[in-house]
Amino acid sequence: MNIESRKLEFIQEFLKLQSEDTILLFEKLLQKEKQSKSLKVLKPMTAAELDSRIDQSEADFRNHKFKTSDELLAKYK
Repeated sequence: MNIESRKLEFIQEFLKLQSEDTILLFEKLLQKEKQSKSLKVLKPMTAAELDSRIDQSEADFRNHKFKTSDELLAKYK
């Protein structure tokens, strides 16, 4: 059985469900799966990349290339 057939069969069975609790379980499972997929997309930085970002941030601060928290908050009020 291919994946498309399995999906259709699953949907048909899902549509027959009458229990709110069972549907809630499936909703939670789907949310958890989506979250785990999005976390897999994240790629951790290497130590060299992190060091480079730190150096850039410190240089920006020294050159006054930053916004204060008050400036950021004012932008979204």
